[in-house]
Amino acid sequence: MDGIRHSVAGADGVRIGLLTAGSGSALLLVHGAMGSIERWEPVWPALTRRRRVTAMDRRGRRSSGDGDRYTLSSEFGDVAAVAAALADDQGEPVDALGHSFGGTCVLGAAAQGAPFRRIVLYEPPGAQTASMQWLDELSDMIAAGQTSQATFSFLTKIIGLTASQVEELSRAPGGRDVLSIVAATLPREGRAVADADLAAAARLVRQPVLLLLGRLSPPWAAEVTHEIAAALAEPTVTELDAVGHEALDAAPDRVVAEVLRFLDQAAAALSPDCTSQRGLG
Repeated sequence: MDGIRHSVAGADGVRIGLLTAGSGSALLLVHGAMGSIERWEPVWPALTRRRRVTAMDRRGRRSSGDGDRYTLSSEFGDVAAVAAALADDQGEPVDALGHSFGGTCVLGAAAQGAPFRRIVLYEPPGAQTASMQWLDELSDMIAAGQTSQATFSFLTKIIGLTASQVEELSRAPGGRDVLSIVAATLPREGRAVADADLAAAARLVRQPVLLLLGRLSPPWAAEVTHEIAAALAEPTVTELDAVGHEALDAAPDRVVAEVLRFLDQAAAALSPDCTSQRGLG
């Protein structure tokens, strides 16, 4: 991925690594639980042709540091700090796109008052996403050094991928690099989001929010998405046919089209392969 590497100080002084490319209005990208900046490679060229895009490594990953004690609030604060730095550079609020756990972080940052203009969330996880029993099993697997098994369990039981889809994902750029991320951060993030009240956070958000939902995604994705939509002041829910949680890989062009349509406030009709429900809540 092309761009300029830089960093800002996060919520508690942790350095948050960034990659920026393109020109135009600022767009911040926040990746999910198994990702890093490189997770955005499938959509990076299309987005950077239209926007000045900045992707961040969430704390505990690659170009970012980590704190002594993990809290979900610190993740929210990191996103808010990056957004504030970008808004300061641009002189106006920035747009944000969060995928999976990154969507939860963007929502939390917005509730903290991050300077966002418009927000796109793709299936942020909430308390419904994973049971405490599964989280205990995950922690046990990782403690026993069974990181590959833990990754497979997460992708199949939580994300809803098939075994063949998991194998295909592992062959993607950086696919094998996720094992160290899983071992270091997945248990703590899973436990943190299990206690999160996303509806309460959503009630504090005043910006327009697009919630993208794959029709093949696991049941928790729809439950959390509609719970958040009901609490937001200005939501739009768009459902994408024939894709699930990993639409960034399966249908990057469709994701980009929906994101840019919303951010540009386009009034164009929806494409035939998706339906939209507006003004929920």
